[in-house]
Amino acid sequence: MGIVKISDEMHEELRSVSAVMVRSINAQAEFWMKIGQLAEANPTLSFTEIIQQQLQVESKPLKRVINE
Repeated sequence: MGIVKISDEMHEELRSVSAVMVRSINAQAEFWMKIGQLAEANPTLSFTEIIQQQLQVESKPLKRVINE
């Protein structure tokens, strides 16, 4: 684990959004970084498509548990 320096303005934005999304500041920053990384790797996908794709990826193990 490391420390990432961000501007005071970005930190305040993280604080505000994390409260609305009921995430910790760190979890919100990690979410934004993950979505940004996926968006750069998949420039033709919209935010909604990225989220749908990730939900499908994450739900596969859950489907296996439910079906067992």
